[in-house]
Amino acid sequence: MPTRLVHMVIDANDPPKLARFWAAALDWVVEEEEGAEEVDVSPAGYECPDPVALPIVFLPVPQPKAIKNRLHIDLASQSAEHQASLVERLRELGARPLDIGQGDVPWVVLADPEGNEFCVLEPRDAYRDTGPVAAVVMDAADPVALAGFWEPASGWVRSRSVGDDLVGFRSPQGVGPYFELLRVPEANTVKNRVHIDLAPEKGEDQAAAVRQLLEAGAAPADVGQGDGVSWVVLADPDGNEFCVLTPR
Repeated sequence: MPTRLVHMVIDANDPPKLARFWAAALDWVVEEEEGAEEVDVSPAGYECPDPVALPIVFLPVPQPKAIKNRLHIDLASQSAEHQASLVERLRELGARPLDIGQGDVPWVVLADPEGNEFCVLEPRDAYRDTGPVAAVVMDAADPVALAGFWEPASGWVRSRSVGDDLVGFRSPQGVGPYFELLRVPEANTVKNRVHIDLAPEKGEDQAAAVRQLLEAGAAPADVGQGDGVSWVVLADPDGNEFCVLTPR
């Protein structure tokens, strides 16, 4: 399937403000064009697409966040001291502690200024070379079953697993963050506030890529995108929306 991950997208009530938080949190830069609806954040000097990072795109929406997101970011740390100092810095930037029922765990759950959940992980060998983002994590009813769809759709390779509860993918080049499917009991019931974008390689055909994704188990999705947009909105077999962009 000629598609691969290119962006993570977050709905935001105030895209510039939320972009500034995440740029500071990740030590990335804000790429904001005058008059543009979206605001992008990526590493300094980054040229898309490059799996060394997944840029974050912030899109304006009027609705406030209402329920737990089904997609979140895990941040990497290199030591216990680094984890503690990172949490402290994030709180100074505007993050707040969050209880989502995690109990007594070695990672720290926080919410960004618009309430989007994310985790600051304790040091883990698997994430020592990922950069600031250890993983982009998607909730799944059955990670192993859903992996059959997302491995070819993401263009990444299956790189790690934890029993039947987690399946992780990483770029074929072995760089950048992981994309992980994590088992949860809750089903998707409303439009995701966070989603990922796929794109075919240059020279590939967007329509053909969409057909292959539909044959693999995706379904068309209407999130109010209307006619005349250059991207196609689909939902994976668990109902998680994603977009297929033009080749790049």
